Amino acid sequence: MKVGVPQDLLEQTMSHSSLYWKSIPLRPGRYRIDIVAKDVNGDRVGTWSRGILVPEYTDDKLASSSLILADKMEKVATKNVGSGNFVIGETKLAYPHLDGADGKPETFKHDQRMSLWMQVYNLQPDDKTKKTSAKIDYEIVNLATNQPVLHSSESTDTMSNVGDQITLAKTLALNSFQPGTYRLTVKVDDNVSKQQIAPSVRFAVE
Repeated sequence: MKVGVPQDLLEQTMSHSSLYWKSIPLRPGRYRIDIVAKDVNGDRVGTWSRGILVPEYTDDKLASSSLILADKMEKVATKNVGSGNFVIGETKLAYPHLDGADGKPETFKHDQRMSLWMQVYNLQPDDKTKKTSAKIDYEIVNLATNQPVLHSSESTDTMSNVGDQITLAKTLALNSFQPGTYRLTVKVDDNVSKQQIAPSVRFAVE
């Protein structure tokens, strides 16, 4: 990928960050991704590497996708489902936040809204009703004090078109959060199989 910037916009562009998207289907296993950025007008080169694990999902084990945080989340037109930059299924995650190479958590501004997205897989249907049933708890903890600052729950019993897979998509205003680092945990309890998962992610408010 090559990016060109007009001379009159160069200084402004250098003060901002840029995000790029590339979707690559992979079989379950361990991989390493290497990204190299080169200034074609000079000899400066930047590299970034990270190991990734593509999980193998089995039909009898409750599982989830990555828990993604983003600046903005919106539905896409039917013709664009599953295609386009930052589009997963029918949702576009504008400016997703990822942990930095230095291990620091993803950062949001105090006046921002934070969106979360996650898919849950392999909910088990009840033998009699043939329906799935699960409870979802959202909890945010201030890591400096280890005190919860937000907790909410919902049930798939109140959701429409619930099968063995559900998509969780929420947006939260951050103006009531004090500057600091937090941990968001999404706990999913399958009421039928009695399995539980609780993926979490850190984020910072400044």
